[in-house]
Amino acid sequence: MVDQKFDPNFKGPIHNRGCTDILCCILFILALLGYFAVGILAWSQGDPRKVIYPTDSRGQFCGQAGTPLEKKPLLFYFNILKCASPLVLLEFQCPTTQLCVESCPDRHLTLMKAKLGNNEDREYYQKFCKEGVDFAPPPELLSKGLCPGMLMPSKAFTRRCLPALGTMKGGVVVVGNETTFDSGEGGSINASEVLEASKKSNVVVEARQVAMRIFEDYTQSWHWILLGLVIAMVVSLIFIVLLRFLAGVMVWLVIVLVILVIGYGIFHCYMEYASLKGEPGADVTIRDLGLQTDFSVYLQIRQTWLAFMIILAIVEVIIILLLIFLRKRILIAIALIKEASRAVGHVMSSLFYPLLTFALLAVVIAYWAITAVFLSTSNEQVYKVFNNSECPFSRDTCDPQTFNTSNASAQCPDAECLFAFYGGETVYHKYLILFQFYNVFLFFWCANFVTALGQVTLSGAFASYYWAFKKPDDIPAYPIFSSLGRALRYHAGSLAFGSLILSLVQVMRVILEYLDHKLKGAQNKFAKFLLSCMKCCFWCLEKCIKFLNRNAYIMIAIYGKNFCTSARDAFFLLMRNIVRVAVLDKVTDFLLFLGKLLIVGIVGIFSFFFFSGRIKAVEEAAPSLNYYWVPILTVVVGSYLIAHGFFSVYAMCVDTLFLCFCEYFLMHVVARSPLFFLFTSTYTTF
Repeated sequence: MVDQKFDPNFKGPIHNRGCTDILCCILFILALLGYFAVGILAWSQGDPRKVIYPTDSRGQFCGQAGTPLEKKPLLFYFNILKCASPLVLLEFQCPTTQLCVESCPDRHLTLMKAKLGNNEDREYYQKFCKEGVDFAPPPELLSKGLCPGMLMPSKAFTRRCLPALGTMKGGVVVVGNETTFDSGEGGSINASEVLEASKKSNVVVEARQVAMRIFEDYTQSWHWILLGLVIAMVVSLIFIVLLRFLAGVMVWLVIVLVILVIGYGIFHCYMEYASLKGEPGADVTIRDLGLQTDFSVYLQIRQTWLAFMIILAIVEVIIILLLIFLRKRILIAIALIKEASRAVGHVMSSLFYPLLTFALLAVVIAYWAITAVFLSTSNEQVYKVFNNSECPFSRDTCDPQTFNTSNASAQCPDAECLFAFYGGETVYHKYLILFQFYNVFLFFWCANFVTALGQVTLSGAFASYYWAFKKPDDIPAYPIFSSLGRALRYHAGSLAFGSLILSLVQVMRVILEYLDHKLKGAQNKFAKFLLSCMKCCFWCLEKCIKFLNRNAYIMIAIYGKNFCTSARDAFFLLMRNIVRVAVLDKVTDFLLFLGKLLIVGIVGIFSFFFFSGRIKAVEEAAPSLNYYWVPILTVVVGSYLIAHGFFSVYAMCVDTLFLCFCEYFLMHVVARSPLFFLFTSTYTTF
């Protein structure tokens, strides 16, 4: 590294600079154009209705507006027992005719009884037969698959008609208060068989059930969630303002309050754990309980609260030990936070810059998610032969338009050509996985670019503050806008270069996670060990690259050099001050993290008591929810992101001031350094 020469007229980021890493800028623009092309292609081929609406045996969407099936939103299975076939788990499709209907059956009725009964029974039964079917002899209707053999009481579940199962005393399974049914084909059906078939037919929609309940909770509580996030924003802003004037007091207050909040969490978990003692079923272990879609069940067992209590206790002990061992460094970090507070006070617009970052990231995430949905739903309808007896064409692909005149229909009279799944064999479908990969890669690249833009913009503004001899006279009128303009005009290529390197590592981590998921059932211990080592190495590599990129962006903001030169200069500068970096900078990050933890803890505790209905004064105002933890987790995660947005400004300010000090100290100029006497007076403590 070449040391910077002392310039008595140097007053901050260089204004006379040129474009850097132009080749990477061009590559990034071309990649974005390709990304837009993939999005347009996906939007032209995809159909999100495949995710929303159930599909009948012809591949038509039940309940879709503007179609003949608009008033038939529910899917009815001719023979629900066939859903117990292992084929459901292999191809995610029941090997029975499926029909869109207006409502589910509410009674038990066989085809024979409907044929011999009154007109009302026949008209009711015809609603569940294929369109245009007249009542011919039942054997003919059954052999051609035109009508179901029987109807049983059913209820709509995720837009599908599933048997209305229940249990009587003693655990006897019933459907509509009946334990057995006439199958309509000369036999009887036990309700337990129906239960097993219903479980298999529901294997595809179990996750959708949870998702629908969560979505319902969001529709009931979104305004309260929004209020919680606004409160988190107000609390964060008040905290930042107080930190501007009472940095020392606020830091110590944060430390004490974090310890108290976690301590209360431990106390609350213990009280819940103790209150469940002796309760029926409370001693069941999480392993015995297994995976449940109703997550509130886990809060009814003691082991859950014991685990929460142990985790919080470990976190509490770690924080206390860190505070004890780092007590001297904390005093120095507080002084650095005070200086950062002054800088933020002179550049108040920096507090609102995270809103721009959030908006840009929201656009990137939305584009990625929409493109992913359209790509995943751009397959074509695939039909296969389903049969009851031996058939050489079983599970072969077929065309429903010509199936009745094909050899398969002639050789297998009971076979049907039913919709199986979505796929395709065109050139587009062959390269669909590459489009998905490209979508993921560009998502990482764009998200990292937005983050890098924010880091360069903030570091340029705070560097203007640091190098200003007369504050605030020498600080530019609009430091944030000036820094943002320089970053976009001159250094878009450098930002794209740094983001590209980080994105490649992140994509490799995604690939390793995918391989790990595929190899979960493998018995090769060496392969698992090697994969775990690679995941660990790439995780460490990602952290290192993020750290180096962050400091390289600071050097870019100050001197306007290309990415590689700035990264090299920042690396050697940090290596010359490795002790300060490892101790002081990280202690400051730890204190800022405690601030975020405090805000999240305060908002999270209040949201827990509100949504769980434990505040009597507002108990009636709390919405009725399937999972009250859904809005709580949303508020907690949102509060952390909001607090992180505000505190990231402080963190970037601290890193910029620290690197500027190291650079100034390297020039051997001490007269103008506002932090020099602070660091040199305590240098021996490092």
